[in-house]
Amino acid sequence: MSFERDPLSHAGAVGRRQLGLPSPHSDGCNAWYEMLPLPPASTVLMGQQCADWVVLGAGLAGLAAARRLAELHPQSSIALVEASRVGFGTAGRNSGFMIDLPHDLRSHSYTGDCQVDRDQIRLNRVAIDWLRQIVRKHDIACDWQERGKLHGAAEPQGLADLEDFALGLDALGEPYTALDGRDMARITGSPFYCGGLHAPGCVLVQPAALVRGLGASLPENVRLFEESPIQTLEIGSPHRLITRQGALTTPRLILATNAYASRLPGLGLSGRMLPIYTFASMTRPLDAGEAIRLGGDPCWGLVPADPMGTTVRRLGNGRICIRNSFRYRPSLKADAAVLRRVREIHQRSFRRRFPMFDNVEMTHTWGGALCLSRNGGAPFGELAPGLYSALCQNGLGLTRGTLAGKSIAEFASGVDSDVLALMLKQPRPCRNPPEPWLGLGVRSTLAWKEWQAGIER
Repeated sequence: MSFERDPLSHAGAVGRRQLGLPSPHSDGCNAWYEMLPLPPASTVLMGQQCADWVVLGAGLAGLAAARRLAELHPQSSIALVEASRVGFGTAGRNSGFMIDLPHDLRSHSYTGDCQVDRDQIRLNRVAIDWLRQIVRKHDIACDWQERGKLHGAAEPQGLADLEDFALGLDALGEPYTALDGRDMARITGSPFYCGGLHAPGCVLVQPAALVRGLGASLPENVRLFEESPIQTLEIGSPHRLITRQGALTTPRLILATNAYASRLPGLGLSGRMLPIYTFASMTRPLDAGEAIRLGGDPCWGLVPADPMGTTVRRLGNGRICIRNSFRYRPSLKADAAVLRRVREIHQRSFRRRFPMFDNVEMTHTWGGALCLSRNGGAPFGELAPGLYSALCQNGLGLTRGTLAGKSIAEFASGVDSDVLALMLKQPRPCRNPPEPWLGLGVRSTLAWKEWQAGIER
């Protein structure tokens, strides 16, 4: 196995389509990434090179795909190409919940069809188990905590939603612990929640540290190119990825760019996926006196009873992370004005939950792009000869992204499994209405659902 200079001339390639890729945008100051030490110098894609396999995008899906390809093809050369630094992009910007239970951001209910839910639980747990093995094998310092997750309700409607969720878990045979307001205050230190539920299967991580650790522990036959945004993607036989400083040619290409792929024309992707931004902020560390005043457990993660409400994490280092606010952003950018408005919303959400702290401000605010489809489907499989998709994680990037990447590597390698069969059963994304009707519909739906969330937001 070796990486070679590209022996193929551009003029000799046949059946080619040139696609322009949007450049990733730095949306705010991501506390997860900023808390890490500076990474080693990156390797930039330069000159004319080729590889047996190329994976585009080093988020959870891309990292999993590259790792699994390396396991299945130890003599092959595999290139993983990332536009920024590993851990800086969307995969390092989430709230760090590796969720095992059904979790549909499109729906007001977390559970639905029992068989579909059982399949999803199985898939999510396969991803968690696989990542657990990798983290332990390579001693990845990502604050891996098998604490489960809290579901918190702040008003009667939230309690009713959690009762429905509990009935769904009963039907699935899944364990949970019901919590009253005193239990929630004892755990969180906050008087905000009138009731809740604890589900034990979720794993909490420092997402940027996990992603960076996965990138640093890739097998030897994977070469990672960072800070190498693709300017032009040529689909054909072979495929060719062109950057400002070089080009990479391959017969087999896996797309793992999630929301960014929604703007690629001619592949059946545009008009089927929704780039939705979600935002988070993090406080400064609480000092010793503030931590005592708050009380509660020193580390926990909470998702709201209403999916459009506020997610909260308290970290062992004393910081508190707040996440809410969803925006339809087909530009895949969030400007400074949006970030300022979101920070105000987050500060208000924080003070609702922690009224004892009137001088604790948010020090970091950032956004990241989710990729959803209206029917919860994903374009998993082969899009064109030698071109494979591990896209559209529908809000479950840590688990579903990992599983999509691992599974697409197996699919492209001809490796069958029960898990792959379940991945292939998921529906394709349905077609969206045209603009401007799509934007009007999505924005009004998000605004309505956020309003319905009430004080849960």
